[in-house]
Amino acid sequence: MKKILIGFILLIVVILSIGIYKFDFKNQKQTSIYDGTYKINGKEYTLKNGISEVTETSGSASKIITKAFGNRVSGDFDNNGTEDLGFLLTQETGGSGTFFYFVALLKFSDGDVGTEAVYIGDRIAPQTTEFRENGVIIVNYGDRNPGESMTTRVSLGKSLYLKLNPQTLQFGEVVQNFEGEADPSKMNVYMKTWNWISTTYNDGKKITPKQEGKFTLTFMKDGSFSITTDCNNAGGNYSEKDKKISFGSIFITEMYCEGSQEKDFIKGLEQVESYYFTSKGELIFNIKFDSGSIIFR
Repeated sequence: MKKILIGFILLIVVILSIGIYKFDFKNQKQTSIYDGTYKINGKEYTLKNGISEVTETSGSASKIITKAFGNRVSGDFDNNGTEDLGFLLTQETGGSGTFFYFVALLKFSDGDVGTEAVYIGDRIAPQTTEFRENGVIIVNYGDRNPGESMTTRVSLGKSLYLKLNPQTLQFGEVVQNFEGEADPSKMNVYMKTWNWISTTYNDGKKITPKQEGKFTLTFMKDGSFSITTDCNNAGGNYSEKDKKISFGSIFITEMYCEGSQEKDFIKGLEQVESYYFTSKGELIFNIKFDSGSIIFR
């Protein structure tokens, strides 16, 4: 009985480790949910196990590497009654650039169809991707200001609004008038009390609050800040200049709460080094060494 139980547990572990992959029993091969053929700048690239490697020119050792990045979003993009898959992919062409694109894998009764890619930017910092009921897909990301070099840390929040044309199966950009949207140039850290939305690390780890509205951050103009968590209150001093920011020693009350996320929340703030705002009214903190970001709204 014990051996059967151990075997069952091992089977579950194997299934979970497959993650975004599925197994094709008919052909006995592993495939990725992102696998398909997509068009970038007029040329087709076919992902197998989430990656494509092709030589740049005949006889050249240089390769064009196209990979599924993730940030996937699901929805009926073409309004045909089936759920489609959208995601970001990257492409490296042998130079120093890493170019980001948005593509979709559309589901039809006779098979999947990959769309033409929409260019987002070079070495950007992807944040979130959303699908709204009106059929609009929103790609949120961090970028550099015009004229800044690629060595400059991202400090500008951007959102790309896209909608699929069911006839051409191509995405077009939806022009926004931003009525009611935030103006990042007029925002500042002490304009409101900020609510923690999520912390995402570049190793794939993501932490979101179990209790909405419990984690808040308030800045004062005198250089102090206050925090509420799902357990304690905290505070301290901060220094801020030219979108660089750091938190000093954080003083916190010492009540114990079972299952609290307080340590994760505080740890993230202690690692912050810069920030920027988005047109969605978000405050984005960059974590040191490009290791992740924290979103407040």
